[in-house]
Amino acid sequence: MNKDYKLGSIVVMKKNHPCGTNEWEVVRVGADIKIRCINCNRFIMLPRIEFNKKLKKVLEY
Repeated sequence: MNKDYKLGSIVVMKKNHPCGTNEWEVVRVGADIKIRCINCNRFIMLPRIEFNKKLKKVLEY
C-alpha cells in the first residue's frame, strides 16, 4: 500500500465520518497527524501509527 502523504494531501480513510464522507485533507504532519474532513471541515488528530492503520489510500499528493 502506498502511504506517501504530505501536508495538503487528500486521503481516504477506511471508515466514513458521521457526515457521510471518508475523504480528508492532511493539515499537520509530525508524531501526530491532523486531518480535516472535506465535507464538514471538522478536525481530527491521530497518532501516526493509528493513522497509518486507518488509511485506505492517498488520492492527491
